Amino acid sequence: MNILLIGSGGREHALAWKMAQSPLADTVHSAPGNPGMDEISPCFDVAADDVDALVKLALQVEPDLVVIGPEAPLALGLADILRARGFDVFGPSREAAQLEASKAFSKARMVKYGVPTAAYGEFTEAAPAKAFLRKMQAPYVLKADGLAAGKGVVIAATLEEADAEIDEMLSGKFGSASATLVIEEFMHGEEASVFVITDGEGAIYLPAAQDHKRAHDGDTGPNTGGMGAYAPAPVVSEGIMHRVKREIAEPMLRGMAKDGIPYQGVLYIGIMVTDEGPKVVEFNARFGDPECQVLMKGLAGDIMPAILASATGGLKGNEAAFEALLELDRFQPAAAVVLAAKGYPGAYEKGSVIEGVEAAGALPGVTVFHAGTDIGPGNRLVAKGGRVLNVTASGATLEEAVARAYAGVDAINWPEGFCRRDIGWRALKA
Repeated sequence: MNILLIGSGGREHALAWKMAQSPLADTVHSAPGNPGMDEISPCFDVAADDVDALVKLALQVEPDLVVIGPEAPLALGLADILRARGFDVFGPSREAAQLEASKAFSKARMVKYGVPTAAYGEFTEAAPAKAFLRKMQAPYVLKADGLAAGKGVVIAATLEEADAEIDEMLSGKFGSASATLVIEEFMHGEEASVFVITDGEGAIYLPAAQDHKRAHDGDTGPNTGGMGAYAPAPVVSEGIMHRVKREIAEPMLRGMAKDGIPYQGVLYIGIMVTDEGPKVVEFNARFGDPECQVLMKGLAGDIMPAILASATGGLKGNEAAFEALLELDRFQPAAAVVLAAKGYPGAYEKGSVIEGVEAAGALPGVTVFHAGTDIGPGNRLVAKGGRVLNVTASGATLEEAVARAYAGVDAINWPEGFCRRDIGWRALKA
């Protein structure tokens, strides 16, 4: 097959890298891609959120399958338009993608289908939002309703902080994304991410992963899009995974289908493992970033049959066969360390030169995925974004995977970058 992959981040580089290994894949073109993805197959300079241009590109390239990586084009309805044109697409419809694009939509669905989650309120005005806060206990969880690049969640320690955040969000801190505000009770426990590949009926569950959202060691500093991840996450035991399937994934997929909103693609279930069991923190309509990187690195088998079946149907009743092709029983522990530009998630400089990426990628078990890179003057690799590289490694144990990932980090010469030095600490401590 000829595959067109939409996106340009580390998640998409990992998907392209993994799909290109499949005997089912001939070429894996990307739009817009990045320098790492360009080494797999030439990229097309079309922005991931330019729906009209992407549709024109698909009509020109005529791919056998379109894989949509990031959330923005899904929320804009790219999958719907391409399916209407006759293309097979991996990714949910615009309406189904509202599970990520609107926190209020997502919470309402959870309540309707009886899926365990935190108590919440939905607000467009400050006064009732602040009154609702006073019925809750600190800390306070405030979420922008719409897409905010993974940064639209604030955990306020005091009422004063929460009141100020309400004013900022409803005054446009995240633009139209925070015109509606969701306030939730704070859930105590340990977070993890579960990924379900589905065609709307059948479902395949990948190993659970754990992200690291805070910018600095010890889970301190501001929230980010993710500073590292590892899989499998031991907090998601076999019993917890069974409950996630029975109490969360199955009711959601069944309810969405019954309501005429079948979900096709990968469903990201962010959970909190509480004393009462798993509860939903959030749903996302795509693979996590950087969780996708550790999943693709750790998978021993072929991802393409499952992705294709999600797009075209046929998973239900055949899950065991697709799981066998994925070789889930041979999944290798994997860890990813994000190298970010100093200042991220705030203001940061672009254009600094990065050296040593090839040397890092030559180390045992290490693969470096590009996330925010470009080719600068003199054909040198330069930083283009906030999260710039994902140094990812697998090993016989998580300890080995983490050690290999940090060996890769240390082989890279980029003084303008930084990373966390404690990725995987919860599992390693345990």
